[in-house]
This record gives sequence, structure tokens and C-alpha cells, in this order.
Amino acid sequence: MIYMNETDIIINDAVDRMQEITLTAWMKPFLKLTKYHCLHFALWVFGKIHNSYFLCKGGLLISDELNHSSLVLGARLSGAKIKVFKHNDMEHLERILRTSIVEGQPRTRRPWKKILIVVEGIYSMEGTSCNLPKIIELKKKYKAYLYIDEAHSIGAVGATGRGVCEHYGISTNDVDIMMGTFSKSFGASGGYIAADRDVIAHLRKESHAHVYSSSISPPVCRQIIAATQAIMGTDGTDNGATRIKLLAENTRYFRRALKKRGYIVFGELHSPVVPVLVVTIAQVVAFAKCSLKMGLAPVVVGFPATPMLGSRVRFCISAYHTREHLDWILDVIEKLEPGLGIKLSQKNKAKFLS
Repeated sequence: MIYMNETDIIINDAVDRMQEITLTAWMKPFLKLTKYHCLHFALWVFGKIHNSYFLCKGGLLISDELNHSSLVLGARLSGAKIKVFKHNDMEHLERILRTSIVEGQPRTRRPWKKILIVVEGIYSMEGTSCNLPKIIELKKKYKAYLYIDEAHSIGAVGATGRGVCEHYGISTNDVDIMMGTFSKSFGASGGYIAADRDVIAHLRKESHAHVYSSSISPPVCRQIIAATQAIMGTDGTDNGATRIKLLAENTRYFRRALKKRGYIVFGELHSPVVPVLVVTIAQVVAFAKCSLKMGLAPVVVGFPATPMLGSRVRFCISAYHTREHLDWILDVIEKLEPGLGIKLSQKNKAKFLS
């Protein structure tokens, strides 16, 4: 584990003294990752983590109903009271905040020790992004804390790939805890927690995942540094900026092409996660098998990860996709559609998901 701020790097006790000297000498560039998010944040880098150490009994965790199962599991392990608001429904979130503050804890009616709102930057099964401006407004109004999972948005959303905060033009200082992964945009493994020094110190002390896991290997650290330098443009090239621009263009092109052909596509135009509604489990299984025979290996998702009649194919767009790649994928889908009946009118969307 590595604990960093603007001036120091502290490597955990599992690393011997010689390794510590070596790693500290060449890992100074890792501080670039801190600057990539916010100059005042610390980073906690890990191989495995449970999201269950931010609250305890007496705390209230308010979660979006479509949060990833890892967030749900971490919430349950925390011992805090959990309340769920409808996906991106800010009126429902405010009602829960207001009612919870007025009523207090169950039975004792004491004030909550802390209230933590948990959302994702981009939702992995929906392709939608959180309504960050409104969430921050509510967070400040009701004096709550905010946790954002940026696994699918960091390095992919925003003019320079800095995630949903940059996309909405919001300072990262308004977000208390930011979590992200290195296994997607950075092409490595592990992940990070960005927060202030006290939060990071608490995690290093209390997290089971920190105490009982090993440090990230130096080659993985080097990959993260190289990817960060490329995205920030500090490697002396414009490769990072070019890839971010290509990703945005590919995403818009693919989404618009699917909608033009009559498919139900979830999410927002800027989201590189592109879920296409297929409806039933039988259809999504048939789509997976038939498309694989044609050379396309899609990610298909069904119940319980989605509603029973909300099975879908999820495409994750890359900067390395060319227009020829995307057009070929569209052709494969068009060839499979007559036998599967997945080209559905937008008017039927609510009916199928109700």
C-alpha cells in the first residue's frame, strides 16, 4: 500500500528497507496522479478493498438504487443504516435526506453520526452519469458527505479525462471521497481512494484489505505512471489528448448510429458505456451465441444484474476502435436482429422495464 500527498510517499511495512528506498526513489512521479485529481487530495492505492470502512453503526448511507454490487456489499458490511433512492431522482434523494435528519436514528431518535451519499460517476449497466451538480447542492444543504465511484468515468469523461467533475465543471474539492480503478483507462490493476489526510489515515488503520494484502508490484505502478503522464500530456506527446478526443467521437458516433437504426440505447451521449436493450434472458443468450459465431464477443447482462425484462448487451467503446470496426459491429447486429427481434420502438421502453 502507498499513502501519498503532495510531499511524501509512505510505503507499508510489508516492503523491506531496500525495496522502500528503491521504490521511493522512482515513484516520485506517482505524485502526478494526485495532481491529476486534486492538489489537496491524498491517494490510497490498493490491490483489493472493501468499501465498508467509511461509516459504522449510527451512520446513514444513502445509495442510488443502481449502484454496483461491490458498493452494495460494502454498505452492508459497514453496519450503517442504509436507505436507497431512485436512480438519479433528486427529489426522492432530498426527501430521504430531509426525513432522515428530522426523524434521526431508529428508536433513539438521536442525530446521525454522519450521512454519506454514494453514487457512481457512470453507471456500469445503464450508461447514465450521476446528476452531480444537484447532488452537491443537496450535500451542502443538508451537510452530508459524498462518495463517488469513478470506475467507468475516470480517464473517459471530461475534456481531459478527469471524470464527471470535469464534465460538469465542478471542483473536486466539493467531493469528499473519490474512488477509481486502474484496470480500465489506465490499463493496469488495483485502484485508488482520493480523500483528505484524515480519511486516508483511517483507511490505512482500519481497512482489512490494507492490513492483509500485498503492495502493488513496481511494473504495475510504472504502467499507472505512464498512463497518467500520457493522459496529462506530460510525456511530451499529444497521445493522451488524441485518445480522449477519439473516444468521445467514437462514443457519439456509435450511440447515434444505434438509435438511428431503431434500437433502445440507455445512457447519455458522452458515456462510453453503451447498453442496448434486448429484453428477455432467452434473447440475450441467443444474441451472445449467434454474435460469437460471427466473430463478435459482446458482454451480455441479465437478471439479477438487471430487471427481469431488462436484459441488455453492453458495448464499451475504445479510442482504438475505428469507424470500420464500429460499422462492422453495427452490421453484425443488423444481421442478427430479424431472428431475435431486438429492434424496438422507444415508445415501448417503459412498458418493458416496468
